Amino acid sequence: MKKILAIAMFSVLLSAESCTKDSDFLNVPPKSVVTTDVAFSDPALVLSAIGDLYNRQVDFSSLDDGWQTFTDFGESFPSDNGSYFIVQNRSWGYGSWAIWDYGYIRDLNLFIDNVTASTKLLATDKSRFLAEGRFLRANYYFELVKRMGGVPLITKSITYDNSGSVSNLLTPRAKESDVYDFVISEAEAIKGSLPADLVDKSRASQAAALAMEARAALYAGSIAKYGSTTPQVSLPGGEVGIPASMAAGYYTKALTAAKAIISGSVGNYGLYQVLPNLSDNFAAVFLDKSSVNHESIWVEDFKALAGKTHAFTTNDQPYSVSDEATDAGRLDPSLNLVQSFEKLDNTFAPIPTTDASGNPIYYTDQQGPFAGRDARLAGTVMLPHFFWKTAFIDIWGGYLLPNGNIISSDDATHLATLPGTSAQVQVVGKDGPTPTGEPLRSQTGFYIRKYLDPATGSGRRGRGSDVNFIRYRYAEVLLNAAEASAELGDFDNASIYINQVRARAGLTTPITLTAGNYFDRMVHERRAELSFEGHILFDMKRWRIATKVWDGNTESLADLTSNIGSATKRNTQPWGLYPYKFYNPGGANDGKWVFKEVLPSNVTGVLNFRIGNYYSQINDGIISANPKIIRQPNQ
Repeated sequence: MKKILAIAMFSVLLSAESCTKDSDFLNVPPKSVVTTDVAFSDPALVLSAIGDLYNRQVDFSSLDDGWQTFTDFGESFPSDNGSYFIVQNRSWGYGSWAIWDYGYIRDLNLFIDNVTASTKLLATDKSRFLAEGRFLRANYYFELVKRMGGVPLITKSITYDNSGSVSNLLTPRAKESDVYDFVISEAEAIKGSLPADLVDKSRASQAAALAMEARAALYAGSIAKYGSTTPQVSLPGGEVGIPASMAAGYYTKALTAAKAIISGSVGNYGLYQVLPNLSDNFAAVFLDKSSVNHESIWVEDFKALAGKTHAFTTNDQPYSVSDEATDAGRLDPSLNLVQSFEKLDNTFAPIPTTDASGNPIYYTDQQGPFAGRDARLAGTVMLPHFFWKTAFIDIWGGYLLPNGNIISSDDATHLATLPGTSAQVQVVGKDGPTPTGEPLRSQTGFYIRKYLDPATGSGRRGRGSDVNFIRYRYAEVLLNAAEASAELGDFDNASIYINQVRARAGLTTPITLTAGNYFDRMVHERRAELSFEGHILFDMKRWRIATKVWDGNTESLADLTSNIGSATKRNTQPWGLYPYKFYNPGGANDGKWVFKEVLPSNVTGVLNFRIGNYYSQINDGIISANPKIIRQPNQ
């Protein structure tokens, strides 16, 4: 979209320079000022305006907002000195995750009004631009409602009448259900005016509108159903909370929208299945910008040639093979997440580190403990001894001696001697983890793989990466259809939808969803498929289980390794798994690998999601300016 904006603005400047004689410069308007009637008479200028509106859309986690937006909720650890607050004394403020940009909504409303009033645009251009403006407005209202609940629903630009009174400008909060209904109805109204099977996935399409509708309706249905478990999270006017009687209607709308995409009636979309290695194939879903990737539906596009890149790879690449020695390793997936990827026999189990008698298991290969698991694990996470760009990453915590002692150091360049030797050798991995928790190296034993750009130079400052951030994709549509079907009692079709996603990950033995297991299965499947894509917070909130998962209690090793696969399993502290080289010259296990579960030393707090966190705080300044705004409950 940045490229679109640049091209359109260049055409404006070019036309302004096209003077036929010197005296004409007196009649040329300022280059930075284009009147509304002119701006909305030329498709190139309208494209420039809507390009800016696309660029102002918000995501909970996004590649250009920085790596920190991905390092929370027990799924990962922030290996950076300035970011340890995320795992220390972690009670989220009531204002966490809040947005309230009515300036953006006003700009969207003005855009829609101006396109509507235009008499110069071709009918086809006008119809598409209007639909795009309404799509962006609906999607932003969706971002608002899932954070704030019901908000003022303003769909026309408001003009102050200079009367000295602003009372006519003050709008109260709509019901939460009304905002969801608006998003859903807008998607239905505009989908026919948007193109199908769009090549440029950064612009809205029929499938993007339907994907938004499916997700929004699923959220509304969940809040209606599971909100009954937290009756205190509501307001009497409906600004927060949706009646349980509305749940089935929302689930039906979610399923209908998802099925329209699945049927192929709005374009050629499907699961990405290109590479023979299933883990590499899953990682490529987020890297492949070619026409063979039919999974992406709507993306935030980045283009190096247009100067729009991000520093996600710079910040999170493995230290030992980084393009910038001072930028690496900040986003470390947790053992909590790693062990949640199930085995290929559809069972859940911790990563095996000891045998039935409690004795260490000795592995000849660092990848050994992770064998036979869901392929999405190695597609999402860099496991120890992963080959990245030019070399294998170097993750190990030190040498383990037969007496249980460990020889290590605070940096791979600080050498030490081993028993019975005199030569100094490297005693810890270049990529960590170190006993002292050296930042910019892994402190969990893992690195992120999802979104990491393997292109040469993509981790350099000033260059960056142009890997896309996918906002809506086909696999989520299948999972939305599965969840909606299950909530409506159709477990047969729910099983069909979920098993398509699982089969792509190598889980080829189908599971059968039932009334007794579907909720745990759906929660797990979204975690495995959609981790680090901005879903976990809002999933936990809409299901009303955030207060159970992040309950403010410490997470012991027993807590960590038990009840894997349970939707309400505690996940309050990010654990790590450290590989150690066993040093016992002459022994049968000398040189093999032993793994130990470790709570990183900087994890001193616990995640504590309070009942008041289900909706983000509307700050006092907003309420003071508009007394019609009702405060959130439990704050």
